[in-house]
Amino acid sequence: MTAPVGPRRRALRPAGLGSLCHRLCFRCFLAVFLVVAFAASVPASGSGKVVTSLPGFDGPLPFHLETGYVEVDKDNDAELFYYFVGSESGAAAAPFLLWLTGGDRCSVFSGLAYEIGPIRFVLEPYNGTLPRLRYNQNSWTKVSHILFVDSPVGAGFSFSREPKGYDVGDISSSLRLHDFLIKWFNDHPEFLANPFYIGGDSYAGKLVPFLAQIISEGIKAGRPLPNLKGYLVGNPGTGEIIDFSSRVPYAHGVGIISDQLYETILGHCQGLDYINPSNALCAQALNTFNNLISEVQNAHILLDNCVYACPAPNIYSKTDGADGRRILREENGTGKLNHPPARPPFGCITYGYYLSYFWANDRRTREALGIKKGTKNEWVRCHDKDLPYTGDLGSVIKYHRNLTSRGYRALVYSGDHDLIVPHLGTQAWVRSLNFSIVDDWRAWHLGGQSAGFTISYSNNMTFATIKGGGHTAPEYEPERCFAMFRRWILNRPL
Repeated sequence: MTAPVGPRRRALRPAGLGSLCHRLCFRCFLAVFLVVAFAASVPASGSGKVVTSLPGFDGPLPFHLETGYVEVDKDNDAELFYYFVGSESGAAAAPFLLWLTGGDRCSVFSGLAYEIGPIRFVLEPYNGTLPRLRYNQNSWTKVSHILFVDSPVGAGFSFSREPKGYDVGDISSSLRLHDFLIKWFNDHPEFLANPFYIGGDSYAGKLVPFLAQIISEGIKAGRPLPNLKGYLVGNPGTGEIIDFSSRVPYAHGVGIISDQLYETILGHCQGLDYINPSNALCAQALNTFNNLISEVQNAHILLDNCVYACPAPNIYSKTDGADGRRILREENGTGKLNHPPARPPFGCITYGYYLSYFWANDRRTREALGIKKGTKNEWVRCHDKDLPYTGDLGSVIKYHRNLTSRGYRALVYSGDHDLIVPHLGTQAWVRSLNFSIVDDWRAWHLGGQSAGFTISYSNNMTFATIKGGGHTAPEYEPERCFAMFRRWILNRPL
């Protein structure tokens, strides 16, 4: 699959539900894990560091920021790094949101600085000095506490002192996050009573409902830590084939592929794995399809294709040409970065990603954030499959059904210009839950204009589209996404 130009996320490979035996064994394992986790005395995670100013930001921060680490694997000395931003509403009982991002091991800094957090880069040509930051008026922290976590180990500033600590997957990284939460709330008991939500986008759409399921099992067993009330996922992966197959009708509907190709794919690829098709005619049609969609930016089909600001490719990759991962000589010669990102043209949405490498790897930034010396030689926004990861969850749709059937609130939203995880596929699996409609399909508004469309189901599940949104929606339509989140998290209709 062509690397997305928008926020990089772990490949969303389809997977089956797994055998009944596997599911039963996992339930037994989960039950044992919960008993052990809560039976043992949990040590405090440390108080963290209160950060009052950031390099590149003019003046003191107008919000509360705490950073720190929590150990999640003692044997391998592995720790997850976090940014905690307190709610700017001043309400003691403000909602509390845990925010995750996708992969391949992308730093949650993407959520903090490009999507829902209180800072943004000032977009100006990089001249060798520290990139500047500004305040984001549409930060979700205006109504909620947000705990941003670099997960899994290896993402962002999270680290392991032993190589084995980086060998994780969907299940093990989720269990580590659960351990992280127990320790973090043990050290921050003042937030235990706050309504707790879990959120994330893209590949994190698989992990969010699974982690919520783990917490709900603990609550069901009489261990209400934290005070889970619901979850939200944006342009989410599910592990189902629909994540990929829905790209075909979406691309046809917006005029990227022809009627003939659309009909060919429908005739020869139905029910097949679109990543590894099993017949030649399907494979040929999908090859043509992939060539055509490479002509547009998959993260947002209306924007220009731009160089993707990522680490330099390894020695087995092309260093120039059509893949857009060209290393510029002037960047290589600065001596500041060992693996500088490719530089997009100024004006591309990816230019902000480019600036993050020079900001996060600056000595002053590391000192301000309290980064432990010797744990990260170089920060990268996203990895490029250089660390092991196992996609072992399969489909997570069953967790959506389980959680909402137990009364937990759910918001599923999609940027309507996303070709990576199109809204058509998301609508399809939401409908497959067969919940009755409470509030039928309608527009939701901001400033007297349609901001998207929404439908509400029984079991407290809401689906919404974001007009003009891409992958991920808050990056492209911050004002609309903040309005959606504010209404939903405060239990108001969209």
